[in-house]
Amino acid sequence: MLRTILLTGLAMLAFAGNSLLCRAALAGTTIDAGSFTALRLLSGALVLGLLVWLRQRGRLGGDWYSALALFGYAAAFSFAYLQLDAGSGALLLFGAVQAGMLGYGWWRGERLAGVQQLGLASAIGGLLILLLPLASAPAAGSALLMLLAGACWAVYSLRGRKTQDPLAATAGNFLRSLVALIPLLLVFRQQLQWDSLGAFYAVLSGALASGIGYAVWYAALPHLRALQAASVQLSVPIIAALAGSLLLGEALTPRLLLATLAVVGGIALVLLSKARAI
Repeated sequence: MLRTILLTGLAMLAFAGNSLLCRAALAGTTIDAGSFTALRLLSGALVLGLLVWLRQRGRLGGDWYSALALFGYAAAFSFAYLQLDAGSGALLLFGAVQAGMLGYGWWRGERLAGVQQLGLASAIGGLLILLLPLASAPAAGSALLMLLAGACWAVYSLRGRKTQDPLAATAGNFLRSLVALIPLLLVFRQQLQWDSLGAFYAVLSGALASGIGYAVWYAALPHLRALQAASVQLSVPIIAALAGSLLLGEALTPRLLLATLAVVGGIALVLLSKARAI
């Protein structure tokens, strides 16, 4: 149990770290979103492939569906952060993750009742607070891209619960995702540019926060219920918002704080109520 708690905690820090590294790179260096995505996935694949090889069990795991979900998440995530703060981006991302996981539960026959419905209404209201077209609202296109990233991550997480070898599966998914990079880089070939600091952030995001972080997450997932896996990710927007304020100088606006409270609190009501019913 202690091992699962430690692995889960490390994974949450890695998830928040991805938001911070991506935002720092795209806002503070000349690297573009396509190059950041490519370097992130490539460095993650190289590190994970090396770890699998060093373990002397060279057979890779994963599958194409998970790899495409990983690529969809990584690409949408990078382009969304061109105009989003770390905190608001993480809130949109993991709000969409929870919606995806709850939607999967609904499809499997689970239904919300009483306090759970109130919690869901609160979570939806929190996202609407963040997205309403006021002066401090995030750009609509970027917000939609981050919601798409969240949906892809929900698929990736749900598929990861069946993994027997987390390291091999994550390495295989990263390597397969490189195939999808080819059309992305071709489409944005006129915009590709990067500098040493931006590349460093991208490699750090790919090798450490993504590659190692996702392998750690896949190691924790088999020991978590779907609801537990969903609920622990509620910590990421809070971590990202606080770290973004401390490290990147981003504003903790009343709007973001209210939206975070409504989304995190609402989904917590859904998950805790459902957990008691199991």
